[in-house]
Amino acid sequence: MAAPANPTTFSGEVWAELRLADARDVPHIHRLIHQMAEFELLTDLFAATQELLTSTLFPSPAPPPFTSFTALILDVSPNPLVPDSASTIASRRLDLSASPLADPEAAGFASPRGGGRVTAGFVICFPNYSTFLSKPGLYIEDIFVRAPWRRRGLGRMMLSGVAGRAAELGMGRVEWVVLDWNKNAINFYEEMGADVLPQWRICRLTGAALDKYKGNHEEAAAGKAAE
Repeated sequence: MAAPANPTTFSGEVWAELRLADARDVPHIHRLIHQMAEFELLTDLFAATQELLTSTLFPSPAPPPFTSFTALILDVSPNPLVPDSASTIASRRLDLSASPLADPEAAGFASPRGGGRVTAGFVICFPNYSTFLSKPGLYIEDIFVRAPWRRRGLGRMMLSGVAGRAAELGMGRVEWVVLDWNKNAINFYEEMGADVLPQWRICRLTGAALDKYKGNHEEAAAGKAAE
């Protein structure tokens, strides 16, 4: 199918793919993280740079997917996307005939892979461990879909794809957090079968609160040596 006459408007059939990201996707990942920070009203915490994202998400040599930090990209295209067994995590076809979709940022989010692809979202995840289950798990740090592409079943496809890969790898569970005011997301996750655990709280050391512990292990070792 040819690209739409207006490149910011998608109608008819559209193909979506969740795939493994690579370093070429870093500029889009950086913009998506900032958009997510705006949505969550947390831009005061945003300090990511493209250089840091490249060095931490895409080191050389790269570890196998889902064994370390793993970045996934959601691409959409008016042209059929052929799944690649080496990189495709999930895919689906959308029918926008009855409800064409306007994406004012489509040109700015043109995928580096070409072929009419437009980047519409991303996932960052990494393995953790459950002592109660004695199994590794998968923690989803971020899952985000750009505003024009929400409520089209793409978030469900992304979460299902990640959960499916965790199950295939024999992991014990998949976990993530949700802001308590985001009722739509909470309802969506519960519909997906997730348990929302209100009895747990996030504890975090960061910035100056973390830096003040630098060298504490040396002080402890020096104290022992003096005994």
